[in-house]
Amino acid sequence: MTRPSSTEPAPTSAPAPPGCPAHSGAVPLGGPGFQTEPQAVYRTMRRDHGPVVPVELPGGFPAWLVIGYREIHQVTSDGELFPRDVGLWNQWPHIPDDWPLLPMVGRPLPSIYFSAGEEHRRHARMVGPALEGADPFQIRTHCEQLADRLIDDVCSRGTADLVADFCEPLPVLVLARLVGFPDDEGADIAQVLKDLADGGPDAQSAHLRFGEHMARLVAAKRAVPGDDVTSRMLAFPEAFTDEEYMLDLMAITAAGHLTTADWVSNSLRLMLTEDTFADSMARGRRSIGEAMNEVLWEDTPTQILAGRWAVRDTQLGGQRIKAGDMLLLGLGAANTDPLIRQGMSGAGAPAQGGNGAHLAFSHGEYRCPFPAQEIAEIIARTGIEVLLDRLPDLQLAVPVDDLVRRPSAFLRGTTSLPVRFTPVRTTGDFS
Repeated sequence: MTRPSSTEPAPTSAPAPPGCPAHSGAVPLGGPGFQTEPQAVYRTMRRDHGPVVPVELPGGFPAWLVIGYREIHQVTSDGELFPRDVGLWNQWPHIPDDWPLLPMVGRPLPSIYFSAGEEHRRHARMVGPALEGADPFQIRTHCEQLADRLIDDVCSRGTADLVADFCEPLPVLVLARLVGFPDDEGADIAQVLKDLADGGPDAQSAHLRFGEHMARLVAAKRAVPGDDVTSRMLAFPEAFTDEEYMLDLMAITAAGHLTTADWVSNSLRLMLTEDTFADSMARGRRSIGEAMNEVLWEDTPTQILAGRWAVRDTQLGGQRIKAGDMLLLGLGAANTDPLIRQGMSGAGAPAQGGNGAHLAFSHGEYRCPFPAQEIAEIIARTGIEVLLDRLPDLQLAVPVDDLVRRPSAFLRGTTSLPVRFTPVRTTGDFS
């Protein structure tokens, strides 16, 4: 399993899909608006189409983007009508093998991410307890050690790019430990996932290397089990093939990597660029946890998630959905749906009140498993705490307007976060 590309894919020269009257005014799912002002794009979508929007994917393929909070709840709560069964897609006859979004949309595979129904539940029964078995105290200890190591590499310089030097490597290094990799493989796993997320020419070879890493890990843990996610999966009483173990491990690691990295970087961006928030934190009126929660509501890393597919013709949000149509979950748009905000006490209430009703982790049977959410929260919170403790006078090194968002409709992150600070000694200097 791979995550969505961090760069907007170029159109592909696939055979044109059959025309669909509902999609004659479809919104192209790409362009600078999603990078600069996605909420303005979503407001225009609501005005023109309502809570369910006809969109066009790269290559001219039609889909529906669900941007209404209640409509996403409806779709994700009805796994019978809207399963995550990619095999139902009515566009498969037109999809070329090199379609740029294929790694994200996927094909039917025996993994927790690309299976549906009972097959998905079978994988969830194994993966959930394996993740839940990770000790939160141990996760925090791993995160503190690895965060210190990353900060040691830059702390004497007085400058850093927080995205490249800290936010991106930290989650994958922690996850590599949790699934059972030795530390000397963590750096290569981090590079593999960066190549996958970039979606460039190295993505295919990175996917192969990723699978090779996981195959070796499964073989090693079968021979010598340990206190790690892989060993707990192998000990699960139901029978799985080596390919299934490998694919599930790839899903766990990849799904937790860039989303957690963007959660960290988006939270740090908020703290560094929003004067009101920074001042409130300095005076003790707001916390790191509130910054993180505000990001999940207002700037969630996963803006659009693929997907669900309609089992039969139906109606949703005033639109006629055909059997086999793809529905994309507009999580970022739904979190700012005016209809749901009106039911809350004040425009800023969701973020500042610790409200956890956001859709950042999706919803329903196929949502991010709760143990995985907890792991991501520990990594993000601990990483930020260690960073601010070690480098308390962090300041943005460029004008706010120079910060560049990832050019993707699907993911919301910052490509670089240059900072300056007073140079300090490494942790080793204090021993």
